[in-house]
Amino acid sequence: MKRKIIKIDEEKCNGCGLCIPNCPEGALQIIDEKARLVSDLFCDGLGACIGHCPEGAITVEEREAEPYDERKVMANIVKQGENTICAHLEHLDDHGEKGLLREAIAYLNEQGVDVPEGFRERRAEKMSAEVTGCPGCKVEDFRTEGKEPQEESASLAAAQRTPRCSTLRQWPVQIHLVPPIAPYLQNADLLIAADCVPFAYARFHEDFLDGKTLLVGCPKLDDTARYLEKFAEIFKQNDINSVTVVQMEVPCCFGMTKLVKDAIKAAGKEIPAESIVIGVKGDILM
Repeated sequence: MKRKIIKIDEEKCNGCGLCIPNCPEGALQIIDEKARLVSDLFCDGLGACIGHCPEGAITVEEREAEPYDERKVMANIVKQGENTICAHLEHLDDHGEKGLLREAIAYLNEQGVDVPEGFRERRAEKMSAEVTGCPGCKVEDFRTEGKEPQEESASLAAAQRTPRCSTLRQWPVQIHLVPPIAPYLQNADLLIAADCVPFAYARFHEDFLDGKTLLVGCPKLDDTARYLEKFAEIFKQNDINSVTVVQMEVPCCFGMTKLVKDAIKAAGKEIPAESIVIGVKGDILM
Protein backbone atom coordinates (compact mmCIF):
# COMPACT_ATOMS: atom_id res chain seq x y z
CA MET A 1 0.00 0.00 0.00
CA LYS A 2 1.05 3.61 -0.51
CA ARG A 3 1.43 5.64 2.68
CA LYS A 4 3.57 8.21 4.47
CA ILE A 5 6.79 6.87 5.94
CA ILE A 6 10.12 8.37 7.00
CA LYS A 7 13.12 8.62 4.70
CA ILE A 8 16.73 8.92 5.93
CA ASP A 9 19.37 10.72 3.90
CA GLU A 10 22.48 8.62 4.56
CA GLU A 11 24.82 11.37 3.39
CA LYS A 12 23.46 13.81 5.98
CA CYS A 13 23.10 11.28 8.82
CA ASN A 14 26.10 11.30 11.20
CA GLY A 15 24.88 8.42 13.37
CA CYS A 16 24.40 10.56 16.48
CA GLY A 17 21.36 8.51 17.53
CA LEU A 18 19.28 11.43 18.81
CA CYS A 19 16.35 10.16 16.77
CA ILE A 20 16.29 6.75 18.46
CA PRO A 21 14.74 7.68 21.86
CA ASN A 22 12.05 9.63 20.02
CA CYS A 23 10.85 6.59 18.09
CA PRO A 24 9.25 4.45 20.81
CA GLU A 25 7.75 2.29 18.08
CA GLY A 26 11.22 0.80 17.49
CA ALA A 27 11.35 1.57 13.76
CA LEU A 28 14.88 3.05 13.96
CA GLN A 29 18.25 1.59 14.86
CA ILE A 30 21.85 2.70 14.45
CA ILE A 31 23.48 0.22 12.06
CA ASP A 32 26.94 0.76 10.54
CA GLU A 33 27.05 4.21 12.17
CA LYS A 34 23.89 5.37 10.39
CA ALA A 35 20.25 5.61 11.46
CA ARG A 36 18.25 2.97 9.62
CA LEU A 37 14.54 2.29 9.20
CA VAL A 38 14.49 -1.37 10.22
CA SER A 39 10.85 -2.13 9.40
CA ASP A 40 8.02 -0.44 7.52
CA LEU A 41 5.65 -2.24 9.89
CA PHE A 42 6.88 -0.15 12.84
CA CYS A 43 6.95 3.30 11.20
CA ASP A 44 3.68 5.22 11.58
CA GLY A 45 4.89 8.05 9.33
CA LEU A 46 4.04 10.73 11.91
CA GLY A 47 7.64 11.91 12.10
CA ALA A 48 8.27 12.28 15.84
CA CYS A 49 11.96 11.67 15.13
CA ILE A 50 12.35 14.51 12.60
CA GLY A 51 12.66 17.39 15.04
CA HIS A 52 15.43 15.63 16.95
CA CYS A 53 17.79 15.22 13.99
CA PRO A 54 20.43 17.98 14.11
CA GLU A 55 21.50 17.28 10.51
CA GLY A 56 18.05 17.41 8.93
CA ALA A 57 18.58 13.90 7.60
CA ILE A 58 15.03 12.66 8.23
CA THR A 59 12.02 13.58 6.13
CA VAL A 60 8.61 12.04 5.43
CA GLU A 61 7.76 10.72 1.99
CA GLU A 62 4.80 8.91 0.47
CA ARG A 63 5.70 5.57 -1.06
CA GLU A 64 4.75 1.93 -1.29
CA ALA A 65 5.27 0.36 2.13
CA GLU A 66 4.00 -2.47 4.28
CA PRO A 67 0.97 -1.40 6.32
CA TYR A 68 1.76 -0.07 9.77
CA ASP A 69 0.84 -2.72 12.36
CA GLU A 70 -0.10 -1.28 15.76
CA ARG A 71 -0.36 -4.66 17.46
CA LYS A 72 3.15 -5.69 16.38
CA VAL A 73 4.43 -2.31 17.51
CA MET A 74 2.76 -2.74 20.91
CA ALA A 75 4.25 -6.24 21.30
CA ASN A 76 7.66 -4.63 20.85
CA ILE A 77 6.92 -1.62 23.04
CA VAL A 78 5.55 -3.54 26.03
CA LYS A 79 8.93 -5.26 26.42
CA GLN A 80 10.56 -1.84 26.90
CA GLY A 81 8.58 -0.88 29.98
CA GLU A 82 6.15 1.75 31.24
CA ASN A 83 8.02 4.87 30.09
CA THR A 84 8.19 3.65 26.49
CA ILE A 85 4.52 2.64 26.57
CA CYS A 86 3.60 6.10 27.87
CA ALA A 87 5.72 7.84 25.20
CA HIS A 88 4.06 5.84 22.42
CA LEU A 89 0.52 6.50 23.67
CA GLU A 90 1.26 10.21 24.02
CA HIS A 91 2.72 10.20 20.52
CA LEU A 92 -0.49 8.75 19.05
CA ASP A 93 -2.64 11.08 21.14
CA ASP A 94 -0.72 14.23 20.16
CA HIS A 95 -1.13 13.36 16.47
CA GLY A 96 -4.86 12.71 16.78
CA GLU A 97 -4.54 9.02 15.90
CA LYS A 98 -7.61 7.99 17.90
CA GLY A 99 -8.10 4.68 16.10
CA LEU A 100 -4.51 3.57 16.71
CA LEU A 101 -4.71 4.79 20.30
CA ARG A 102 -7.80 2.68 20.96
CA GLU A 103 -6.07 -0.29 19.35
CA ALA A 104 -2.98 0.21 21.51
CA ILE A 105 -5.00 0.45 24.73
CA ALA A 106 -7.05 -2.59 23.73
CA TYR A 107 -3.81 -4.54 23.26
CA LEU A 108 -2.62 -3.53 26.74
CA ASN A 109 -5.94 -4.62 28.25
CA GLU A 110 -5.76 -7.97 26.47
CA GLN A 111 -2.23 -8.56 27.77
CA GLY A 112 -3.10 -7.52 31.32
CA VAL A 113 -0.75 -4.52 31.17
CA ASP A 114 -1.86 -1.35 32.94
CA VAL A 115 -2.13 1.86 30.95
CA PRO A 116 0.52 4.13 32.57
CA GLU A 117 -0.99 6.38 35.22
CA GLY A 118 0.79 9.42 33.81
CA PHE A 119 -0.86 8.95 30.43
CA ARG A 120 -4.28 8.33 31.96
CA GLU A 121 -4.09 11.60 33.90
CA ARG A 122 -2.81 13.55 30.91
CA ARG A 123 -5.44 12.09 28.57
CA ALA A 124 -8.26 12.62 31.05
CA GLU A 125 -7.38 16.29 31.47
CA LYS A 126 -7.14 16.76 27.72
CA MET A 127 -10.49 15.07 27.09
CA SER A 128 -12.17 17.13 29.81
CA ALA A 129 -10.87 20.32 28.22
CA GLU A 130 -12.17 19.15 24.85
CA VAL A 131 -15.69 18.67 26.22
CA THR A 132 -16.40 22.26 27.21
CA GLY A 133 -13.16 24.00 28.16
CA CYS A 134 -14.86 24.72 31.51
CA PRO A 135 -12.63 24.69 34.64
CA GLY A 136 -15.44 22.77 36.33
CA CYS A 137 -14.66 19.79 34.08
CA LYS A 138 -11.07 19.46 35.29
CA VAL A 139 -10.37 15.87 36.28
CA GLU A 140 -9.56 15.53 39.98
CA ASP A 141 -8.81 12.33 41.89
CA PHE A 142 -9.48 12.95 45.58
CA ARG A 143 -8.08 9.54 46.54
CA THR A 144 -4.53 10.92 46.18
CA GLU A 145 -5.02 13.64 48.77
CA GLY A 146 -4.61 11.25 51.71
CA LYS A 147 -7.67 12.55 53.51
CA GLU A 148 -9.54 10.08 55.67
CA PRO A 149 -13.23 10.57 56.46
CA GLN A 150 -13.78 12.12 59.85
CA GLU A 151 -14.58 9.55 62.55
CA GLU A 152 -17.92 10.52 63.94
CA SER A 153 -20.72 8.56 65.55
CA ALA A 154 -24.24 8.92 64.22
CA SER A 155 -25.52 10.03 67.61
CA LEU A 156 -22.83 12.70 67.98
CA ALA A 157 -23.48 13.98 64.47
CA ALA A 158 -27.17 14.23 65.17
CA ALA A 159 -26.59 15.95 68.50
CA GLN A 160 -24.24 18.52 67.06
CA ARG A 161 -26.19 18.83 63.79
CA THR A 162 -22.87 18.35 61.95
CA PRO A 163 -23.01 16.80 58.46
CA ARG A 164 -20.82 13.77 57.82
CA CYS A 165 -17.78 14.19 55.61
CA SER A 166 -18.22 13.70 51.88
CA THR A 167 -17.05 10.34 50.54
CA LEU A 168 -16.82 11.61 46.95
CA ARG A 169 -13.60 10.27 45.40
CA GLN A 170 -13.37 12.22 42.13
CA TRP A 171 -14.51 15.03 39.87
CA PRO A 172 -16.37 15.40 37.51
CA VAL A 173 -19.27 13.06 38.21
CA GLN A 174 -21.73 13.78 35.36
CA ILE A 175 -21.65 10.89 32.90
CA HIS A 176 -21.15 13.06 29.81
CA LEU A 177 -18.16 14.83 31.40
CA VAL A 178 -16.21 11.84 32.76
CA PRO A 179 -13.37 10.85 30.37
CA PRO A 180 -13.39 7.08 29.68
CA ILE A 181 -9.70 6.86 30.56
CA ALA A 182 -9.84 8.92 33.78
CA PRO A 183 -7.33 7.40 36.26
CA TYR A 184 -9.95 6.89 38.96
CA LEU A 185 -11.88 4.46 36.70
CA GLN A 186 -9.17 1.80 36.60
CA ASN A 187 -9.96 -1.09 39.00
CA ALA A 188 -12.96 0.85 40.27
CA ASP A 189 -16.22 -0.19 41.85
CA LEU A 190 -18.63 2.03 39.92
CA LEU A 191 -21.73 3.61 41.40
CA ILE A 192 -24.03 4.81 38.62
CA ALA A 193 -26.78 6.90 40.18
CA ALA A 194 -29.83 8.59 38.75
CA ASP A 195 -29.43 12.24 39.66
CA CYS A 196 -32.58 12.34 41.84
CA VAL A 197 -31.33 9.59 44.15
CA PRO A 198 -29.04 11.66 46.44
CA PHE A 199 -31.93 14.03 47.14
CA ALA A 200 -34.40 11.27 47.96
CA TYR A 201 -32.10 8.98 49.96
CA ALA A 202 -30.64 10.72 53.02
CA ARG A 203 -27.73 8.33 53.64
CA PHE A 204 -26.49 8.29 50.05
CA HIS A 205 -22.82 8.87 50.96
CA GLU A 206 -22.67 6.39 53.83
CA ASP A 207 -24.70 3.57 52.30
CA PHE A 208 -23.86 3.78 48.60
CA LEU A 209 -21.01 6.13 47.68
CA ASP A 210 -18.29 5.27 50.21
CA GLY A 211 -15.42 3.49 48.41
CA LYS A 212 -16.96 3.82 44.96
CA THR A 213 -16.39 5.94 41.86
CA LEU A 214 -19.51 7.93 41.02
CA LEU A 215 -21.24 8.56 37.68
CA VAL A 216 -24.48 10.57 37.73
CA GLY A 217 -27.10 11.18 35.06
CA CYS A 218 -30.78 11.17 34.11
CA PRO A 219 -32.02 8.49 31.67
CA LYS A 220 -35.14 10.54 30.90
CA LEU A 221 -33.72 13.98 30.13
CA ASP A 222 -30.19 13.21 28.89
CA ASP A 223 -28.90 11.69 25.63
CA THR A 224 -29.05 7.97 26.45
CA ALA A 225 -27.39 6.98 23.17
CA ARG A 226 -24.34 8.93 24.31
CA TYR A 227 -24.61 7.28 27.72
CA LEU A 228 -24.51 3.84 26.13
CA GLU A 229 -21.46 4.80 24.10
CA LYS A 230 -19.71 6.30 27.13
CA PHE A 231 -20.43 3.32 29.39
CA ALA A 232 -19.21 0.86 26.75
CA GLU A 233 -15.99 2.83 26.28
CA ILE A 234 -15.41 2.95 30.04
CA PHE A 235 -15.91 -0.80 30.34
CA LYS A 236 -13.62 -1.49 27.36
CA GLN A 237 -10.74 0.70 28.50
CA ASN A 238 -10.73 -0.13 32.20
CA ASP A 239 -10.79 -3.15 34.49
CA ILE A 240 -14.01 -2.45 36.37
CA ASN A 241 -14.52 -4.56 39.49
CA SER A 242 -18.26 -4.06 39.88
CA VAL A 243 -21.16 -1.81 38.93
CA THR A 244 -23.98 -0.72 41.22
CA VAL A 245 -26.91 1.16 39.65
CA VAL A 246 -29.07 3.17 42.04
CA GLN A 247 -32.26 4.52 40.49
CA MET A 248 -35.62 5.89 41.46
CA GLU A 249 -38.87 3.87 41.42
CA VAL A 250 -40.43 6.01 38.67
CA PRO A 251 -40.72 4.22 35.28
CA CYS A 252 -38.59 6.71 33.36
CA CYS A 253 -35.62 5.88 35.61
CA PHE A 254 -35.47 2.16 34.86
CA GLY A 255 -33.71 2.80 31.56
CA MET A 256 -30.43 3.32 33.44
CA THR A 257 -30.05 -0.34 34.40
CA LYS A 258 -30.74 -1.49 30.85
CA LEU A 259 -28.18 0.98 29.48
CA VAL A 260 -25.52 -0.39 31.81
CA LYS A 261 -26.27 -4.03 30.97
CA ASP A 262 -26.27 -3.27 27.23
CA ALA A 263 -22.95 -1.43 27.55
CA ILE A 264 -21.31 -4.32 29.45
CA LYS A 265 -22.45 -6.66 26.68
CA ALA A 266 -21.21 -4.27 23.96
CA ALA A 267 -17.80 -4.08 25.68
CA GLY A 268 -17.52 -7.86 25.67
CA LYS A 269 -16.86 -7.93 29.39
CA GLU A 270 -18.26 -9.88 32.33
CA ILE A 271 -18.73 -7.38 35.14
CA PRO A 272 -20.84 -8.02 38.26
CA ALA A 273 -23.74 -5.57 38.25
CA GLU A 274 -26.58 -4.97 40.67
CA SER A 275 -29.53 -2.59 40.74
CA ILE A 276 -31.06 -0.81 43.74
CA VAL A 277 -34.39 1.00 43.56
CA ILE A 278 -35.19 3.98 45.78
CA GLY A 279 -38.75 5.11 46.50
CA VAL A 280 -39.81 8.74 46.10
CA LYS A 281 -40.13 8.90 49.89
CA GLY A 282 -36.52 7.84 50.38
CA ASP A 283 -36.84 4.18 51.22
CA ILE A 284 -35.10 1.22 49.55
CA LEU A 285 -37.70 -0.77 47.59
CA MET A 286 -35.48 -3.47 46.09
